[in-house]
Formats: sequence, structure tokens, C-alpha cells
Amino acid sequence: MDIFEKCRKFTQAAQARAAGFYPYFTPIESQQDTEVIINGRKVIMIGSNNYLGLTTHPKVKEAAAQALRKYGTSCTGSRFLNGTISLHVELEERLARFTGKEAALVFSTGFLANLGTISALVGRHDTVIIDYDDHASIVDGCQLCLGKTIRFRHNDMTALRRALEKADQKRGKLVVVDGVFSMEGDIAPLPEITALCKEFGARLMVDDAHSIGVLGKNGSGTASHFGLTNEVDIIMGTFSKSFASLGGFIAANAEVIDYIKHVSRALIFSASMTPASIAACLASLDIMENEPERRERLWQITRRMHREYRSLGFDIGNTQTPIIPIIIGDDIKVFVFWKRLLEEGVFVNPVRSPAVPAGRALLRTSYMATHTDEQLDRVLEAFEKVGKELGVIP
Repeated sequence: MDIFEKCRKFTQAAQARAAGFYPYFTPIESQQDTEVIINGRKVIMIGSNNYLGLTTHPKVKEAAAQALRKYGTSCTGSRFLNGTISLHVELEERLARFTGKEAALVFSTGFLANLGTISALVGRHDTVIIDYDDHASIVDGCQLCLGKTIRFRHNDMTALRRALEKADQKRGKLVVVDGVFSMEGDIAPLPEITALCKEFGARLMVDDAHSIGVLGKNGSGTASHFGLTNEVDIIMGTFSKSFASLGGFIAANAEVIDYIKHVSRALIFSASMTPASIAACLASLDIMENEPERRERLWQITRRMHREYRSLGFDIGNTQTPIIPIIIGDDIKVFVFWKRLLEEGVFVNPVRSPAVPAGRALLRTSYMATHTDEQLDRVLEAFEKVGKELGVIP
């Protein structure tokens, strides 16, 4: 059989394009801000992970430009060999202090940070235990490692206990959870998770991709939010969200970082972050630590949008964060809703299985500290109009 046969049989995307309901890979013709240009038309962006609105901050852009002028466009190699520059070291030292850990390690993407860390730590006789709603990069890291993977029902501590009991008590155990879950915006119950990990002698890794800049002291993440920094063994974060850049990192005890540094294939065999990306991270970190009013504004917006959507009659699930899902259930209705919102001047992200459970298709909305009240008014007006038109709300 021709290996390309599956490609010929894949017709879903073509059918969606032909019907005018294909929502993916939409070209944006402007910088990522509260408003963007799509097909020559300005629309309000509520589909971005730019939580603090730093992608357009003058200090961040200037830091990237200065690094470009000084270091050029690329490091031309992996961190392991010729690809480490002084900015990498500075960023790692700053991130360690920021997260309250001994050391940190920067990867080229957040996906690689999870992939490289899990596959390096979980050996043939070890067990990795993950939440069913964990990010795909965690799932793929588990598939790449040689150990056993056990999944437990989302945020269900009874199920986590059963998973820990099932694991071989004589072998290493690593529990990995998202701090903030990326589709529905709920927070992992770290107090209960850390207690169970301690009881069963398991180590804990928290993916703070959507928590950094949002939760905790200065936006330092979920562990800080709960006052459990010392109980979480590994904190992982990405730079493509609140850091307004590209890349990822882990922070942990120095010996753990040193081991991963010399074992992780995803680090050793990947080209390093570009100088401009690192400089943007450093500038964003300065702003996070020195402009708390940004995070305060983000939470003001978050509380308002939670209240307004519920008042209109939308199902927003158990969100506790600036990620607000509009849960609709039916895939087709989600795509129709997405298209109508775009026609009304609002960009959102339509999400269906397998990114969410079957029958729980949703519109993923997320908010920035830089959204204006007038923009939010327009968003709510569009949602109310389309929601009533499609029978999603009364």
C-alpha cells in the first residue's frame, strides 16, 4: 500500500474550505494586538495568549531590535555546542529567581521543553502519571519516554490516588499536570496534588504555560499562587504567551537541571532560541516584575467577562482564569458561530475533539490586559447577537 493513501483519503479540510467554514491557519496581516487585520479588515482579537499585551510593548520590541543588531539573527547551533550566548545564561538565572528555584534551562519551544524533560527523566522502569486534559506536548513526551504512562480523570483526586497506587512503588514516579488548563481555563488543585505526591513519593512537574504572567507573585505561576513553590519539583513555562516571544523553559533543583541539560535529546539536537527572542523575554520579565497594574487590569477584565457571559446565559464551564470557553457541544454549530463572529468583527478560536472531549466543542476566548472596555462591549454585543441567532442562548 502507498503510504500517501491516507493523505488522499483525508478530505475533511477540503470539504470545510469548500463550505466556507474552515477556521484554521487564518493569515493575520498585522501585529498581534487587541485588534488585528484579517483579509484587510480590522477585527477584535480574543483568541490570543498575549495575556499581558506585551507583544507590542515598546520596551520589548526595542530589546529584540538591540539584540538583533548585536548578535545577529541566529545562534546557528544547539545550546549544547555553539548555540549558547550570554543572553541565554542571563535569562536562565533570572527565571530561576523568578520561579523560586535553584536553576532554569531554556528550550527552543515550550513543546520541546515538555518533550525533552519528560523523555529525559522517565526511564524504562519508571511511571509518568498525567491528567487527561494535559497539553499535547506532555502526552507526546510520555509517548517518547520509555516508561509506563497512566492517565487520570481531569482534576479528580480520587482518580489520581488510584493511579499512584497502581504505579510500582519501588520505581520512580513523575506526576505532570497543567497549572492552568489551556482549553477550559480551570486551575489544577495543587494543594491536593502535592499532598498525594508526598504520600506516594512521587515527583511533581507543573506546566505553567498559561499561568506565568497571570497567577502568583509577579505572575510567577501556579505554585506561587498556592504558596507551594517548594512542593513543586519542576516548573515549566513557555515564552509565546505572557513573555511575548518564542521558546520554553523548566526550573528545578540545580542537579535536575544539570542532568536534563546533558541528557535531553530535544535540547541537545535542537537549534537554540534566537537572540531577539531571548531579549524579548528578558524585557517582558522586567515588565512583569515592575508593572503589577497590568496583571491587575487583566483580572479586572477576567472577572467582568466571567460575569457578563454567565449573565447572557452562556455555559463557560469551570474557568477561573482569563481563558473563558463558550461551551456549545456541537462541532458544526461551533464553526458556524465562529464564522458569524468573524463577520461581526470578533476573532475567536473554535475547538473540537480531540482537543476537547467529544460532544464538548467550544469557542476558546482569552483576554489581554490591554483590551479596552469599548472593545469588550463590542465583543459582548456580538456574542449576544450571534448566540440568540443560533439558539445557543435564550
